[in-house]
Amino acid sequence: MIEVNELTKRYGRTVAVDGLTFTVEPGCVTGFLGPNGAGKSTTLRMIIGLNEPTSGSVTVQGHRFRDHPRGLRHVGALLDASDVHGGRSAVAHLGVLARTNAIPLRRVDEVLAEVGLAGAARRRIGGYSLGMKQRLGIAAALLGDPPVLLFDEPLNGLDPEGVRWVRGLFRRLAAEGRTVFVSSHLMSEMEHTADHLVVVGRGRLIADEPLASFAARGRGSSVTVRTPDADALAGVLTAAGAQVRPDGEERLVVTGLDADAIGELAHRHGHRLRELATSAASLETAFMELTADSVEYLAGESR
Repeated sequence: MIEVNELTKRYGRTVAVDGLTFTVEPGCVTGFLGPNGAGKSTTLRMIIGLNEPTSGSVTVQGHRFRDHPRGLRHVGALLDASDVHGGRSAVAHLGVLARTNAIPLRRVDEVLAEVGLAGAARRRIGGYSLGMKQRLGIAAALLGDPPVLLFDEPLNGLDPEGVRWVRGLFRRLAAEGRTVFVSSHLMSEMEHTADHLVVVGRGRLIADEPLASFAARGRGSSVTVRTPDADALAGVLTAAGAQVRPDGEERLVVTGLDADAIGELAHRHGHRLRELATSAASLETAFMELTADSVEYLAGESR
């Protein structure tokens, strides 16, 4: 578990992170979203002690990262896949990390095989493609078999097979009960991978909720409901804050509530449902709408 409490980071007059508070729970994939300059990378660096907070605190498994002995056994992180010594081989690079964290050297071969780099293990990293460096960075994060994993833009440079593999890897790690925190700009991949979202803008928290609930807040998503009690159910949903539009005699189109919430309200009030279908909820639409005031750089506009 990662617990962030009133975390703030200032660089002179610039506030990069402004009083962030959220918790990243184990057992699910949590996506970390925000426009450029939102403070995501700074927050990730503070979690693993690379940046010191101006105020506030962040703990991993109840302790500051720096207080964990043999850090890679507790937290694995991929923050910059290119931040490696190009003259070393993958085996040498991971071997150094293993020795300094008291990790059995057999893990080096294990993780290289897991990420698909066994055949390139003794090649110099400087000759790797970006996708191969991403795989190596993921191998380094997995090296200590840690309960907490952080990934910053892990899909950059990966081909479609690699993207699919990473998606499955994150879901498997979460299913094992680990804490998986992923920062990405690829909304389509977050829709396929994340269960929960933490969204920030200009260093402040915008949302901390399940992905489906966040996507449903965008105007591009809706739920179709078919019921013989259309008029009565429409009143219930409107009272709960939804926007309801009749679409035929028994059909309603609902925005502002997700399908789970609608089903629960219908059950609670005794209304029968014959259809409950969610349109393709657009995470991208919801993200663009809810972070519009937090975008630092707008193409085609001067600020």
